[in-house]
Amino acid sequence: MHEISFTKARTNGAIADAVERAGGSIQRVFAAADLPLGLIDQPDILVPLRDSVRLLEYASREIGDAALSARTASEAGIPGLGVYGNHLLAAPCLEAAITRASWMIGSLLQSSTNLRLQVNPPWARWTYEISDAADIGRQKHEILALSYMLDLLRRFAGARWTPSQIEVAGAPIMGRVAVEDVLSGSLSRGEVSAIVFPSELLELPNIRPGPHDDPVIIDDDAMPDPRDIVKCVEHLVMLALLDGRPRIEWVARKMDLSGRSLQRHLTAHNTTFECVMDRVLTRYSTRLLEYGDAPVTELAYQLGYADPSHFVRAFRRWTGQTPGQFRRSLGVTRRGADAE
Repeated sequence: MHEISFTKARTNGAIADAVERAGGSIQRVFAAADLPLGLIDQPDILVPLRDSVRLLEYASREIGDAALSARTASEAGIPGLGVYGNHLLAAPCLEAAITRASWMIGSLLQSSTNLRLQVNPPWARWTYEISDAADIGRQKHEILALSYMLDLLRRFAGARWTPSQIEVAGAPIMGRVAVEDVLSGSLSRGEVSAIVFPSELLELPNIRPGPHDDPVIIDDDAMPDPRDIVKCVEHLVMLALLDGRPRIEWVARKMDLSGRSLQRHLTAHNTTFECVMDRVLTRYSTRLLEYGDAPVTELAYQLGYADPSHFVRAFRRWTGQTPGQFRRSLGVTRRGADAE
């Protein structure tokens, strides 16, 4: 079975904007990557890393922009990485920021990823690798990562600072001149993607710390272990909900399995696809009812139910209450009449 790695959909909105500005087809790009368009407005939802890598490649091809990955990361910068980025920007010095980047990435941003700082004065070498078997778009993805890393370094060393070397793994770099222009630095090929810079910079203080440095809380939305099939299926069901009712064939395909094989794996873990889907729908629907104000009928369609009454019956089975009763138990008035 394919061990599936995940990443947050942080760059997908910016990629879609770039494609649209260039006159390309967002629908065609997302269809090629087999991802729902609803991702554009969901930056914190988890996406299979392999599909995210392919999306970047297909978007670059769609608009003929070999430097799209560098441009996307450079424009968004570290703040575009959400909670993960906030923690890096609040670090007291550059070395602390890089250390945080390394140990937080697997829980807050992307699994199967290794950031490593190697210090051999007078040089420091910060490397980026993914263990996922992503093929299409891998080099562009690594340029995306290097662009974010470079942005973090410049927040300490200055906006005009240039690294001693930027190394990109893989085949000859496509659109090398355009990428170098965006990054304001020279690229060379290396065995591992990396940024090389004077080690003395690691002591640079943070003169503009981020607005907050909240404790890291790992919850149900945290990055799943690629070997935890049940958790991985839960996140894939959440992703599939953006495009209607989740289908086992779609989820199985993301894991390089047939529908029957996926059911067998889940049975070995004392559950079924239907049980996993019910658990996800229960958690998601109660969250929508608690924090949203859309009518129950609208929520039913959002959850993939063609008939709202089917959702009401399912919700009663999950919780012992109808959606309307659940909302009233919260003691909060919502707009619109809630169906029972």
